[in-house]
Amino acid sequence: MEFPHSPVDADRGVDGADQEPAARARDFARRVVRPSVADRDRDGRWDPDLFAELAAARTGPGFAGPLVPHGLGGGGLTATETCALLEGLGEGARDPGLALTVGVHAVLATVPLHRFGSARQREHYLPRMASGAWTAALSLRQTQGSALTPTVTARPSASDPGGWILSGELDLVVGAPVAHHFLVLAEHYGGSRTAFLVDRSTPGLRVVDAGPAAMRTCPWGRLVLDGSPVPREAVLGGLGAAATEVEPLLATLDWVFTSAPWLGLMRALTRDAVDGATRTGLFGRPTGHSQTARFTLADLAARCELAAGIVHRAAGQFDSGGRPSHQDAATARLFVADAVRTVVEGAARLTGTHALTGDHLVERAHRDALFFASTGGGTEVLRPVIAASLLGLG
Repeated sequence: MEFPHSPVDADRGVDGADQEPAARARDFARRVVRPSVADRDRDGRWDPDLFAELAAARTGPGFAGPLVPHGLGGGGLTATETCALLEGLGEGARDPGLALTVGVHAVLATVPLHRFGSARQREHYLPRMASGAWTAALSLRQTQGSALTPTVTARPSASDPGGWILSGELDLVVGAPVAHHFLVLAEHYGGSRTAFLVDRSTPGLRVVDAGPAAMRTCPWGRLVLDGSPVPREAVLGGLGAAATEVEPLLATLDWVFTSAPWLGLMRALTRDAVDGATRTGLFGRPTGHSQTARFTLADLAARCELAAGIVHRAAGQFDSGGRPSHQDAATARLFVADAVRTVVEGAARLTGTHALTGDHLVERAHRDALFFASTGGGTEVLRPVIAASLLGLG
């Protein structure tokens, strides 16, 4: 994979040095992000000043470019440390929509550019992305590999030798309304696919505000390309090689790193459940005196630990000179999506009416967890990927 830092021991988990980014991120997000999350979620509002503050965080590497090398203005973290950073963000911020936006920009947009971009592309984009001055966007439809047919086409430009004309639409574009540029996968008439970096200033490009009802603090949009000309310098990686370069990498990055904030969110929900179990319930006794409540807490804690172990193990494989197999990455995503549902439901039972006060995390997480489980291809993509690997079919 050639991540921009030194390899680490993939078995180190979240102990020791790996825990430090999580703790710093959790404390920072708790102070800076959490106080406004309920209001922003209610209003469906993205706060650019909040993202700028996260990007410029000086308690440690900023959240905008943790995997970008120091020489290009980034944090130079390992993949395992970045996973812990996003986990801490999820736990401290308690904001699934913002965490998704940060993860897409900081990981899904920067890593393919660093891995497959030209020296000029890396020097032009990455320092500004790492500082938060430029934000990048991409569609969650593009993280499913060959499971979905591209909805954008590319044809050679008649007026610009080596240039291309892009046409089509992409929905579920994370960060679209505020993006400086977009990572776009387009299909040629022969069936091959190419990745492009498309600046917002490109003629014929427009963004329509549109998105799901979930993840309301994420800036969603639909990208429309109407005969948009892009130069040859916009090609990311090999021409016609996206199916073997950018697409498989995007899938594993999505399955692992957009799962990471949910590790923190599950811990926050479990802590809320513990608090709920100590309150007075039926017959004047704390709910936690019930064996059923205690069994529920045990299940939530087990799900949290198992999910963290499997995700951090997959992240560590990026640091060992490669990247997780599709089987390992898909297994991590499938397990986390199921664990999140279990934890949300258990926390809702134990917090009861108290879930309707405070920052409304249970209510927000219940809504957003359903959406999270449907992304990355959902079970319709993840299970076949795992089964195909077991059967030696790819």
